[in-house]
Amino acid sequence: MRFNAKDLALLARRPSGCFDKEGKLKICRVVGDEKLIEPRERWCRLKGNLLFLMKNKSSEASEVVILERCWIVEFRNKTDVSIVLKFQSGEPDLYLEAASKPDCESWAVALGEANSEGLQNKIQQLRRLIMEIKEERSSDEARQFLPSSQVDSLGEPQFTSIQRIANEPKLEFSLACKDLVAATRDRKLNTFIQVSVVHPAEHILTRYSSTEIVEGTRDPLFLTGVTFPPEYPIYEETKIKLTVYDVKDKSQDTVPHPVSLPDHKDPRADDGRSFLGCTTFRVGDLVKSKEQQLTLTLRTSDGGKTVGTIEVNLVKMGELEDGETDHITTDAQDQKCALVRECTASEGISGKDNLPSLNAVLKNPICKLYRFPTSDNKWMRIREQMAETTLSFHVPKELINLHIKEDMRRNQELKDLGELAPHWDNMRKSVIAHCDQMLSMYQDTLAELGKHTGSSFKSSCSKGEKTLEFIPINLHLQRMHVHSPRLKDALYDVITVGAPAAHYQGFKNGGLRKLLSKFEAERRNTGYQCIYYSPENTAKAKEVLSNINHLQPLISSHADLLLNSASQHSPDSLKNSLKMLSEKTELFVHAFKDQLVRSALLALYTARPGCVLKKPAVPRNSEEEGGDLQHQDHPSQIKRQDSIPHHSEYDEEEWDRVWANVGKSLNCVIAMVDRLLEKDNISNVKEGENDPSAADCKVLHTGGDWYEQLYPLVITLKDCMGEVVTRAKQSMAFVLLQELACGLPQCLMLTLRRDIVFSQALAGLVCGFIIKLHTGLHDQGFLQQLHTVGLLVQYEGLLSTYSEEAGMLEDMAVGISDLQKVMFKVIEAKSEDFLPIITGRREHYVIEVQLPAKMFELLPQEIKEGKLLRMYPVLFNVGINEQQTLAERFGDTTLQENINQENLELLKEYYKLFTEKMPPDCLPHFQEQNDLKGLLENLHQNIQAKKRKNVEIMWLAATICRKLNGVRFTCCKSAKDRTSMSVTLEQCSILRDEHQLHKDFFIRALDCMRREGCRIENVLKNVKCRKYAFNMIQLMAFPKYYRPPEGTYGKADT
Repeated sequence: MRFNAKDLALLARRPSGCFDKEGKLKICRVVGDEKLIEPRERWCRLKGNLLFLMKNKSSEASEVVILERCWIVEFRNKTDVSIVLKFQSGEPDLYLEAASKPDCESWAVALGEANSEGLQNKIQQLRRLIMEIKEERSSDEARQFLPSSQVDSLGEPQFTSIQRIANEPKLEFSLACKDLVAATRDRKLNTFIQVSVVHPAEHILTRYSSTEIVEGTRDPLFLTGVTFPPEYPIYEETKIKLTVYDVKDKSQDTVPHPVSLPDHKDPRADDGRSFLGCTTFRVGDLVKSKEQQLTLTLRTSDGGKTVGTIEVNLVKMGELEDGETDHITTDAQDQKCALVRECTASEGISGKDNLPSLNAVLKNPICKLYRFPTSDNKWMRIREQMAETTLSFHVPKELINLHIKEDMRRNQELKDLGELAPHWDNMRKSVIAHCDQMLSMYQDTLAELGKHTGSSFKSSCSKGEKTLEFIPINLHLQRMHVHSPRLKDALYDVITVGAPAAHYQGFKNGGLRKLLSKFEAERRNTGYQCIYYSPENTAKAKEVLSNINHLQPLISSHADLLLNSASQHSPDSLKNSLKMLSEKTELFVHAFKDQLVRSALLALYTARPGCVLKKPAVPRNSEEEGGDLQHQDHPSQIKRQDSIPHHSEYDEEEWDRVWANVGKSLNCVIAMVDRLLEKDNISNVKEGENDPSAADCKVLHTGGDWYEQLYPLVITLKDCMGEVVTRAKQSMAFVLLQELACGLPQCLMLTLRRDIVFSQALAGLVCGFIIKLHTGLHDQGFLQQLHTVGLLVQYEGLLSTYSEEAGMLEDMAVGISDLQKVMFKVIEAKSEDFLPIITGRREHYVIEVQLPAKMFELLPQEIKEGKLLRMYPVLFNVGINEQQTLAERFGDTTLQENINQENLELLKEYYKLFTEKMPPDCLPHFQEQNDLKGLLENLHQNIQAKKRKNVEIMWLAATICRKLNGVRFTCCKSAKDRTSMSVTLEQCSILRDEHQLHKDFFIRALDCMRREGCRIENVLKNVKCRKYAFNMIQLMAFPKYYRPPEGTYGKADT
């Protein structure tokens, strides 16, 4: 190569501002992996494609490197600050080392753009920008001739909106190319289209989405379309740019990335794709076109050569295409998937009537649309939707808040036990200290959750975070809406969520199922320190305390209403108030009709300092009974009732008298009200006429005001009730003290673990119930089933019984079982806040679901009146991964077998209840295909068969659930990979079995949903990568239909 040495030397000595880049670098030559000499510091100056190397800034250039026919190797790790220039001529590589990583990166960019190839790329990019500017020029020039006032008004975007149905996507279109020109005649094209948007207000090109890759054809029918959601700022003036690329190496970009990114440069060379052509159109031209179709010419980047045409077709969901599929099946036969177009709209998730209440629950929906051929060569359209839910955080926060209140109340009840003997007092102090620590932990967790902003779901990568341990993993609604030519539209919902488990706590010692069993066995052997009460007794004690806290204020309130009615001299109001008071008081009295209260009172008395037992004259039974004595708590009350003995020795019959006084006091109130109403009705009767039932109350009825005559009786009732409450609270608190003291600190840690697992399970259940309720509002059979029988909730587990996943399965089994104690209640919303309200305590929660007035009116009277709705959760688990292979061959699958057998019995119990209470015409319309009884028998046989990886168990359980109007859940460790395989398989199976999907398209539809559908978007949301976390060895152990298509799996964090 000829050059003028003097000119080069002169160029190297020019002022600093004349160079593209300059600075210090350490430089040496490299042959292979060995440096010829140690790197030496040089002052480097870059001008065009010339790199000058100088000893220092003021010296002469010692070497000039021509940056042609070379490429840059940049090291990608975080610490390396070096790059290497490699030359095609074979001369030694040039090693350059910068002072810092940013400096290294800036040199890499500058050197990469310095040669003629980089210059050509810049020229092509500028040409495309010039084309786009020319297209916008006419509108810009028109603005120059407008008066300034009009120009100012145009500063506020006033563009033409696209006419659309409420909550429908603003724009949807499909794409196809014809007569594409390849670079070489023999080459078969593998093409995809990148869709970019030019916003009219900003004139900035933004990458929006991409189609799938269609292989081996010059006339590709792209099966991926484009959808713009309702909230997207798109107008008739908006321009859409379509760029067609030829993919040379599909493995480099198997799954396109349709994300919104600035389209400032072409794909990198290492993407393995090359530019074919591009075109642009206005949205208004497509919307207003007579055929709602545009045929556009594709041109090269310089705008000269024509490389084919592209067809853009406007699409509307719900409008079936004319004709049959025969005219395109031949073209589509070699293509890998059916029509998919993506959006982030909430259309189809809800109708416009229930949209406000569902919008409060569902967030950030993603939508895909497919079209598949049926067995009779017609098109059916399927909208696949996925949405996260605000309940992921709302339900756990509500639960934790209830836990805090419950635990604070329990700690106070322990403190209110009064004076205890030293042994018991020390025990109480230890228990309260541990409980306070646990309470502080709950408070800290609630405070941290209160700070959370952003996404409404917990990603799989966060499952081990302590602050998020109460939050369900990756909770989403997965919905499939099917629109068939001859069948009624159908919706199929599945809630996908990571298995409810305490990941932060770990599984070294197993899960809840094993830990609870072990703890209960150990607790029985600690009776020398405290009194053993069975789990049933401690649960009863908690129930009694809950009833006290619930009923006492209600009775007091109704008593006050009775006095208020008396003061107003209102007979009707007096009757109603008395009725409510009687009902609640009877419930109150019944709550203490239990042997546990008597035995606990005796146990508490023996724990007092210097207790003395008084043996009863006639033993009641062999079990110790009795109650403690509270000296002179209510002297006036004792004097008035004359029924509570007052001595220093324990009398076990005292509790019976205290408890009976509540009923006697109520009878006095009832008798007085009856007498007052009788005197009011028969004014001629003498005032002194006696009533035997009222005589026992020893109250004079010589006229006077109603209020004055009822007041002392109501006060007596309240005092008697207060005495019962005091004794019962203390006795039940003493029972709970034993439970806590016998297992510190394990019992509190188990309670925490159970709370964590239950919180995750409940969030999913509430989501599933709300979605099911909204879907079935117009189905009177379902609503009748809901309040008559209850709701079946079927969980499909994909966990293995090996290593940590066995512990997860144990946690999950207990968490789902605990959901049996949850009741639902539907109420009318009084505000715009439609989020559910949670009340109750551990082991007894009521979820109040709020509906807008219009929707609430659609409910049966029983539900509107507040009838509690029962849940029937069942879990069936079948491990499908390589760890399950290890468990089946070298481990133990008893856990899975026991869980499936136990839940089969629960399912049979629900079916029996359903057939007894519901008429046969309440089953769904496709009931005739399979008999439910036969399905249950088939399920029973499969569970008994103990076949390895018998996924038919899950298919049968899911089918039974759908036929019984149940809620479906699918769970694996993180609801990301195995769950995606299961959900997509279930969707395609439904299309085949219920909607006549063409048998030749089953696998293609399955691959399409897994490659382009909502589940790959779920993977991206969780791990920022469009790859299912499988490898080839793992997939060899998977059942055939649970394997993803080639190119969609690989190394990814999970």
